Amino acid sequence: MRPYRFRDLSRGLLPALFAALVPALAAAAPPPSSAAPAAAVAHPQVELKTSMGDIVIELFPDKAPKTVANFLQYVKDGFYDGTVFHRVIPGFLIQGGLYTRQLQPKRTRPPIPDEANNGLSNLRGTVAAARGPDPDSATAQFFINVVDNPRLDYVGNQSGMTWGYAVFGKVVKGMDVVDKIDNLPTGPQGPFIGDVPRPLPVIESARVIGEAANPAAEPVSPVTGQVPASTPPSKKKSGAKH
Repeated sequence: MRPYRFRDLSRGLLPALFAALVPALAAAAPPPSSAAPAAAVAHPQVELKTSMGDIVIELFPDKAPKTVANFLQYVKDGFYDGTVFHRVIPGFLIQGGLYTRQLQPKRTRPPIPDEANNGLSNLRGTVAAARGPDPDSATAQFFINVVDNPRLDYVGNQSGMTWGYAVFGKVVKGMDVVDKIDNLPTGPQGPFIGDVPRPLPVIESARVIGEAANPAAEPVSPVTGQVPASTPPSKKKSGAKH
């Protein structure tokens, strides 16, 4: 019998084995992914035309979806038109969105769940939802931080004070207007015992002006970092009022 030689194996058996393996390898290979990369969430912008100048706010719906949706609904309803910044604490914040020129509150929709536990920090220029002692009491009012206020960030669910205030946007144009409002003299007026600026800065109109082509960097909490924590439990206690 003629012995097999290596040359014979290489010419006969190996090509056959390779031919058999190719379909098997092709079948075992994972199919190319057809999923498109997730698109970045658009950041809507809202322009506040005030009696002291224009302020443009960029919103973060990916971080505070309920708060942003609530704010945008008030904007689209024309709710903020004719309201004022009724509270100014120099070197701290300016607050508005509820009271008329006569310092009468407007009727609001039901309050929304608090989203302070979203990893965003109350830094200079950020916009947050104002609320009462109950964290889930925010409606139409908002405030703009004039300085870095990390003490207003979420740190725990022990009380309304530790719960913090939900950042949902950032001023991208008009911080000079915010600073002008912050520098107004304040005092008692109407139902308030203090902190009312004179003259009252009026929000003449609020409107959505589009989506940011180059979204602003979101503020990072020095406590929790950028990654949003899980939704906190519903047990809450009363705390400080904004």
